Amino acid sequence: MKVDPYLNFDGNAEEAFVFYKSVFGGEFSANMKMSEAPGGEELSQEDKNRTMHIALPIGNDTLLMASDIIPSAGHVLQPGSQTYIMLTADSRKEADRLFNGLSKEGDIEMKMADMFWGDYFGSFIDRFGIRWMINFHLNQAK
Repeated sequence: MKVDPYLNFDGNAEEAFVFYKSVFGGEFSANMKMSEAPGGEELSQEDKNRTMHIALPIGNDTLLMASDIIPSAGHVLQPGSQTYIMLTADSRKEADRLFNGLSKEGDIEMKMADMFWGDYFGSFIDRFGIRWMINFHLNQAK
């Protein structure tokens, strides 16, 4: 299993990551806009330009990752909601086990499902208020 920090921003994820890149160095391994997601064409111009996902390698096999919230979808950035713990499982079975175990009595934001970007993914807030993302790279299974 791999653990990475995942941050949320209110429209300035890319700006923050350009700053982080100036400190850590390296190159972005991902930088996708909301307009690239299915249904992205229906978003406002402001929301289309928000960051859907950005990732910067910051050390020994560690990625600092982030996205912007979408206010038009009812998202509100609050203290505590800007940070997730992202677990990348070694198998789909392990991803399901982690998701089902940790989300028990919590609030599921997104059920585990195959995603358009090629991963098996889900997110939730556990019963203690901690935000989690569970991921499995589907190309690992091949």
